[in-house]
Amino acid sequence: MIKYFGAGLLAMTVRYAAAQPLNTVTPEEKASGWELLFDGSSTAGWHVYNNKTSGSAWKVKEGILYLDLADAGRGDLITDKEYENFELQLEWKLEPCGNSGVIFNAVESPTYKAGWNTGPEMQILDNNCHPDAKIIKHRAGNLYDLLASPDESVLPANSWNWVVISSDRGHLQMWLNDVKQVETMMFTPEWEELIRGSKFKAHPDFGKARKGHLLLQDHGNPVYFRNIKIRELKQAVER
Repeated sequence: MIKYFGAGLLAMTVRYAAAQPLNTVTPEEKASGWELLFDGSSTAGWHVYNNKTSGSAWKVKEGILYLDLADAGRGDLITDKEYENFELQLEWKLEPCGNSGVIFNAVESPTYKAGWNTGPEMQILDNNCHPDAKIIKHRAGNLYDLLASPDESVLPANSWNWVVISSDRGHLQMWLNDVKQVETMMFTPEWEELIRGSKFKAHPDFGKARKGHLLLQDHGNPVYFRNIKIRELKQAVER
């Protein structure tokens, strides 16, 4: 199945057909540059922020990556590799009243306490009952504390939500369940103005990195991920 967004092709085989196993790429996807970030059986390629261990609280069961709050080895899980221009796909699920996020362009350094000190976030939230849902720009699909979504499309708790994040030479686009949530240009005067109007103004390096790690947030609530894949963009993609 091919999905079109606007004038351009964003991703191929964005939803898994029944015949396609979880956490796989098709030959067509592979040919167009897609690769898995989660192999479905381990946390290979990931580690806890500012801690080179894989983080024992992030576990895998039946092809699903999830956060076990009872395990002491917690923390934000980030990719070993850094990415600059990319298209990211994944699916996430929350239990009722849960909160998490997908952060990109995160700089890993002892200088920073957490990835969100530097990297923008697509909010993951149960809009029905988490307190953050009462705050504009904090709802599911929002570019957290920077831009609200004009058309909300999050599904109820315990449902799988599908995400695409495209970062292409500063052109940021984000979709949730096939509905565009955000489109903006990073690293511009307008981008700096958004940051000055947010909580991130207290973090001088926020939103400045053009390259960084991808991060799955440990926000103290159970969260589940699957079908995480990425395509690095070697050339600008027309849309």
